[in-house]
Amino acid sequence: MHPYHPLHLQEFELVLHARNWHEDRAWFHDANGRLRALPANWTSVVAEDPFNVVAAGRALFRVEELLELGRLVAALEP
Repeated sequence: MHPYHPLHLQEFELVLHARNWHEDRAWFHDANGRLRALPANWTSVVAEDPFNVVAAGRALFRVEELLELGRLVAALEP
């Protein structure tokens, strides 16, 4: 789980990993037996993004994101 999520560091048995309403979801039963779902990228079901692994917290943005930001700022200029 994401470090700020209340279920962080807890482990659950995966029931289903599937797309639901155009989103990749991980389904599991919580401690009360209730079926729950979270975005799969919040869990270890999906491998961590390679950019984030290599950047190791040293890069806040990808080149593509900075270029897009530049385009957005340029569009705002008179």
